[in-house]
Amino acid sequence: MKIEYDPTRDLLYVWFAQEDTIAARTETVAPGVHADFDAKRKLIGLEVLDASEVLGRKVEFEMELPVAQVEAVARAA
Repeated sequence: MKIEYDPTRDLLYVWFAQEDTIAARTETVAPGVHADFDAKRKLIGLEVLDASEVLGRKVEFEMELPVAQVEAVARAA
């Protein structure tokens, strides 16, 4: 897992896959929060727009993930 923050754009990105992994689909999971998935529907990252504002308040969302993917993310943390 890698976390990147761009203060100029106030954008936060959390990578759960290699940085060169291409997103095949993006879903809005909360206002200002987008989840990127690869072609196999594996979560590869989360993008937070206006991060200083969004992270200043509680952000909640639910998403179904395969158990193997959850375990892989937990091991990487």
